Amino acid sequence: MERTPASSLPDRRADAACEAAARRLDNGGVPAHDEVDRIVDAWRRERPDLDFAPLEVLSRVGRLAKHLDRARRSAFSQSELESWEFDVLSALRRAGTPYELSPKALLQQTLVSSGTMTNRIDRLARRGLVTRRTAPNDGRGVLVGMTEHGLTRVDAAITRLLRAEAELLATLSAAERERLAGLLRTLSLGFD
Repeated sequence: MERTPASSLPDRRADAACEAAARRLDNGGVPAHDEVDRIVDAWRRERPDLDFAPLEVLSRVGRLAKHLDRARRSAFSQSELESWEFDVLSALRRAGTPYELSPKALLQQTLVSSGTMTNRIDRLARRGLVTRRTAPNDGRGVLVGMTEHGLTRVDAAITRLLRAEAELLATLSAAERERLAGLLRTLSLGFD
C-alpha cells in the first residue's frame, strides 16, 4: 500500500476545503447537498415508486434533534444537572417567585407519571434542590419549592443552553429562525 507523504496532507486538506466551499455556493452559503440529500437520492434511485418528501423533512429534524440533545446534555452537565432535573427545576423557575408548584402542576408540565414525579421530587429534595411544604390553603396538599441552590443551578443551565442553541442556529438569519419556528409550531400543534 502506498503511503501519502506527510507534506501533501495539508495540500489535500486545502483542496478538500476548497471543494467543500464550492459546494456551499448555493443560495448564500447554504450547502447544496447534505447527508439527507445523499440518502434520499439513493432511495429514489432504488425506489422511484415512493415519495420521499417526508424523509427529507423529518430525517433532518431527527439529525438536528441529536445535535440538540448533545448540546443540552453538555449544558446541563456543566451545571451538574440531569435532563430530567432541569425539566422539573425549569418548571418551578418559570412559575416565578416563590418558585413553587403542586406535584400535579409539575406533572402537567413535564408529562411524566405521578410515580415518576414523586421519585424525581424525592431525588431533587435529597440533593437540596427542592423542598416540600404543606399547601397553606389545603392541609392535604403539597407544594414543591425550589431552593437557592436549585435556582442557581437552573439559571446557570438555561444560560448555557441558550448559548449552545444559539450556536446551533447561527447559520440562520433572524427572519429564517422566525419562519422556521412558525413552521415547526404548525407541525407540532397536531401533536400537543
